[in-house]
Amino acid sequence: MNFALETREAVEDAAGKWWLFLLGGIAWLVFALIVFQGDYRTVYAVSILFGIVAIAAGVTEFASLPLWTTGWKIVHGILGALYVVAGVWALVHPHNAFATLAALMGLFLLIKGIYDIMVSFIAKEQLEIWWLQLVIGILEILLAFWVSGSFRRSVILLVAYVGVIALSRGITDIFVAFKLRGLKKDLAAGAPVLQ
Repeated sequence: MNFALETREAVEDAAGKWWLFLLGGIAWLVFALIVFQGDYRTVYAVSILFGIVAIAAGVTEFASLPLWTTGWKIVHGILGALYVVAGVWALVHPHNAFATLAALMGLFLLIKGIYDIMVSFIAKEQLEIWWLQLVIGILEILLAFWVSGSFRRSVILLVAYVGVIALSRGITDIFVAFKLRGLKKDLAAGAPVLQ
């Protein structure tokens, strides 16, 4: 199968399921709101909260695999596996998880930031709001270095990072949903996928 045909099929499939990204984005935003309103004072509560968020992010990545072309399937599969491993580890070892959560959060934010920056430049021609994903990616990378340097000093800071992750994921998914919705309309009108 040639690349253009594979890409068109992936775009058509994803465009037909734009509403899944919208619902996922809304769910992430609701979760972020709950996180920011919560009272998390113990090491266990913070570690369990992180574990749940990481596993949910991993499941989301795996659920989106059929929508991507081969190269992006590998990226999303690796990212999903990293999320699930970090989440399970935090749930199994909550006390130990808190001691090393700064490194995990730093790594997570660094990978997510690099990914968001890459996608923003790759989708620049197709996405009018590419700059927003670029800004989110830059902020995630800055947070990665900040987390790695002073993370153990504050439980509140950890909760804020979990909330920011959920918030950025929600915003990203909603933007993707509306871009896919627009592509669905373009495909129905007979517009070419690759320009």
